[in-house]
Amino acid sequence: MSATGRRPTLKDIAADTGLSMAAVSYALRGLQGTPETQARVQEAAERLGYQADPVARALASGRSGSIGVLCASLEDLWQQRLAAALGRELLAPDRNAWIIDSAGDADRQLQLAQHLVDHRADAIVVIPIDPGAKGWAKIAQQAPVIAIGDALPAAKAKSEVLFDNETGVSTALRRLADAGHRDVVVLSPSRRFEVERPAEEIAQRIAFGLKVKVRIVPCPHDLAGATDVAREVLTGDRRPTGILALADSMAFGVYAACKELGICVPDDLSLLGYDDQPMSQLLSPPLSTFHWPLDDLVADVVSRVTSAVDTNRRVRRTTVEPTLIERGSVAAPPAAQPN
Repeated sequence: MSATGRRPTLKDIAADTGLSMAAVSYALRGLQGTPETQARVQEAAERLGYQADPVARALASGRSGSIGVLCASLEDLWQQRLAAALGRELLAPDRNAWIIDSAGDADRQLQLAQHLVDHRADAIVVIPIDPGAKGWAKIAQQAPVIAIGDALPAAKAKSEVLFDNETGVSTALRRLADAGHRDVVVLSPSRRFEVERPAEEIAQRIAFGLKVKVRIVPCPHDLAGATDVAREVLTGDRRPTGILALADSMAFGVYAACKELGICVPDDLSLLGYDDQPMSQLLSPPLSTFHWPLDDLVADVVSRVTSAVDTNRRVRRTTVEPTLIERGSVAAPPAAQPN
């Protein structure tokens, strides 16, 4: 605040430095001007107590410089890694990322998306909890939406980077079936929805062809919650011989429950993860899981954000394919093992 009690403006900095308001604006954002000019403008801004008004800038330019990254649940370690990587790559002199956790609540996620729209986010990157929710159509009409993981059938998203769950889930179940497993539990994120091609639907369809009995069990991502679910599964009347956890963070709960119950992986129970967390290599035995190319995915998403903000054009969807990483947590079921 200036000595007069008035908020300093770009006009004040321009008068102090002898530059035009446009030159001052570009220099403050590091976009134009020599390093000496940028330093002179920055010094004047600090001396005068100037602070940029993001709302005014957004109204003037039509852009806020902010990109919303709306996660499904940051309890999921893979989403933590993805959000952190996107935050780093989206950071620029005139751009920043708002990382927001929806805490696994689909209705809350839509409310947060509208909040981002109301605060003039230039684009919204979302890992949707309920991809089929009709509310995404309204959001996509108000701001560019880039979906990660699942398509948004009700919305005209500017871009979609989809996960090839058909390949991932079918490869996982075939691996377990080839090892001799016929009773498999699939641990899936807590809330289930009617969507275009959910991993759960794929699992049921593939299992039928493999003559494998599959049970879908909702499971949270946090260690305590996943351990509770795994304990219930492993102490039930029909204990499976194999488990596919659709997130490594869920598989960690299975390891914890097995240790508590005296169940040995893979001698008593085979286990597959789904997103290749670095710490999965440190388990005993190391967890067999699926690697998704995170660096390539992040670069693709950032490119699509830039395109959506700069050109407002739709970009054709792409699909990311996983690779099975065998590490030793899958073996034949106990009845099929040699004495």
